[in-house]
Amino acid sequence: MGTIAVTGATGAVGGRVAARLAARGAAQRLIVRDPARAPRLPDPEIAVASSYSDTAGMRSALTGIDTLFLVSGRESADRVQHHVSAIDAALSAGVGRIIYLSFLNAAPDATFTLARQHYQTEKYIRAAGVPFTFLRPSLYLDSVPAKLTGADGVMRGPADGGRAAWIARDDLADVATAVLLSDGHEGRTYNITGREALTLDECAAQLSAVTGRTVRFRDETIAEAWQSRAQYGAPEFEVEGWISSYLAIASGEMGPASDIVAQLTGHPAQTLREYLRDHPESYQYLLGL
Repeated sequence: MGTIAVTGATGAVGGRVAARLAARGAAQRLIVRDPARAPRLPDPEIAVASSYSDTAGMRSALTGIDTLFLVSGRESADRVQHHVSAIDAALSAGVGRIIYLSFLNAAPDATFTLARQHYQTEKYIRAAGVPFTFLRPSLYLDSVPAKLTGADGVMRGPADGGRAAWIARDDLADVATAVLLSDGHEGRTYNITGREALTLDECAAQLSAVTGRTVRFRDETIAEAWQSRAQYGAPEFEVEGWISSYLAIASGEMGPASDIVAQLTGHPAQTLREYLRDHPESYQYLLGL
């Protein structure tokens, strides 16, 4: 197996994958914008590209690479174009395989607006003719305490009674590493979920039990969701992405639960209860600490 290029190596998923590949002794090249922020790994090979749209930089960074782990780019109105530029650079550099970090139930008519972007990227990769594997994770498990719950102990969003099969980033990284280091995944699409699907009411109940503080879910209308997020001053496409992720929970597009993590890694996916037990730092703000 040749050298693996890891994009997003300074991020939460790419960094985890890079650490796991290093632990397995795999030859890898980390593609970063700022080498000073690259993970501290034994003898890392570092390549710099200012962005996915830096065609020359990406082509240079990917020259001599066998497999590319392409972490989706940061959210933006022209995100698909950035992905296309990175894919074109990979093709011109002669990359032999692309493992793309997509999103669960990516489709042209997906409720979650960002899943539509992932579908367009998948479509472009398929048309390119290069061997590929698509990893489609659900919403991240650690977002339940860290992002979805406000300091007032309230989860807000138009999720109704829908369920999400939350996936821990550590489990996702384990899956990605297994796929990167083994054969037999060409042309496959893996829906990567946790082994349980919870409503936000159930998530709130588990947080309440762990923290001793009452945490609750408040279902919002779409209009209320826009109003409650106006305070952040975020661009419209970003707010629409936030809100549509809750609508995708309501529609059932954030599941179902599966045992795919166990199938590909040999260990079960973490549950929310297990995550909270092992990561008390994730909910300390709810305790006023």
